[in-house]
Amino acid sequence: MKSDRWTRRAVLFLGALTVLLSGCTSYVTTQVTAFSDWSGNDASRTYAFIRSAAQQNSLEQSTYELFVANALATRSFRQVEADQAHYLVGLSYGTRSETISVAEPVFYSSPWPGPYWGRPFDPWGPYGAFPPTYVNQTYPVFAHSLGIRITDRATGREVYNVMARNSGDEPSLVRAMPYLVRSALADFPLGNGAVRTVKLPVDPNAGVSNEAAGSEAPASPASGATVVQ
Repeated sequence: MKSDRWTRRAVLFLGALTVLLSGCTSYVTTQVTAFSDWSGNDASRTYAFIRSAAQQNSLEQSTYELFVANALATRSFRQVEADQAHYLVGLSYGTRSETISVAEPVFYSSPWPGPYWGRPFDPWGPYGAFPPTYVNQTYPVFAHSLGIRITDRATGREVYNVMARNSGDEPSLVRAMPYLVRSALADFPLGNGAVRTVKLPVDPNAGVSNEAAGSEAPASPASGATVVQ
């Protein structure tokens, strides 16, 4: 029965390897929804951040504002003092945790001795395994979101409001934030009521993918976005 033990180990190893490979991804996928009444031009793209009462004196808020400021700068926006700004930019963000249940196959070894494996009357093939049974496994999922709201300072009129959402097994919002920012401002300004999916390549120095834990330092991803309509 020694060969039976080795076969069992090989099947378990291959199953584990398949799970690991299928869990890896090279992209972060983000859903983006935008509402727009944008009619600005490059000359008027001065702005300042505004904060809610809860966001005052927040280092987390300052960090996210820096991410957004870097992305806005690539779109001809210039940050100035609030009393000189044409636009005011407000941020909202958060993380929600959920649990999902997935049915996964579990394989058991064949009771027949080794010499009979692979014979025509063995309906389960050369590995001598029964058809798998399925066991429900639960996994945590974290949904991250970022909202960017731009208003005209003089009139208070909302001119742009975009929401970006992604989810995965990474609990840290700060690691997800660079991808949320890049996705939210991809192809700015979007049309009113635009809904799209944005795929960004994983940067090993800039957070994590939706499905696999990544590196340590959050930074704006350098590579470009792929927009899936």
